[in-house]
Amino acid sequence: FAEDPGTLFDGMTSDHCVMTPHEGEFARLFPDLHEGGPMEMGKVDMGKVDRAREAARRAHAVILLKGPDTVIAAPDGRAAIETGGPPDLATGGSGDVLAGIVLGLVAQGMDPYDAACGGAWLHGAAARHVGPGLIAEDLPEALPAVFATLDRARRGRA
Repeated sequence: FAEDPGTLFDGMTSDHCVMTPHEGEFARLFPDLHEGGPMEMGKVDMGKVDRAREAARRAHAVILLKGPDTVIAAPDGRAAIETGGPPDLATGGSGDVLAGIVLGLVAQGMDPYDAACGGAWLHGAAARHVGPGLIAEDLPEALPAVFATLDRARRGRA
């Protein structure tokens, strides 16, 4: 799809699509929007939030642009930044786990934008729970502890 991302976007007929690219994947799908791409080198200087918003508009999908400052953008212009993910998440397979968390939330009926925001937060919280040396397989196993902490906080027993 790098040669013709429009074909991919045209095939996404559901309004429940969430794309979870890192910067390299984003550059292949949106070559004119990636960091240091033509739009930044030209007259228009787009920050990460604006780039993700424009990508979401084009793709008709929620974009979760991964990184130390993960940006979540919806086609309607909503955007959020999740900064709670530790550097330990830069490991093979952790993005697949993130996609699975988001998909699980969408499958339960959550709005895709809210699922992407919540999923990014849960992903970071699971990584913080595991700590340094984590591997991707540790993240789903940490989610019950994250949910238990949230439940205790909700009940006023954090």
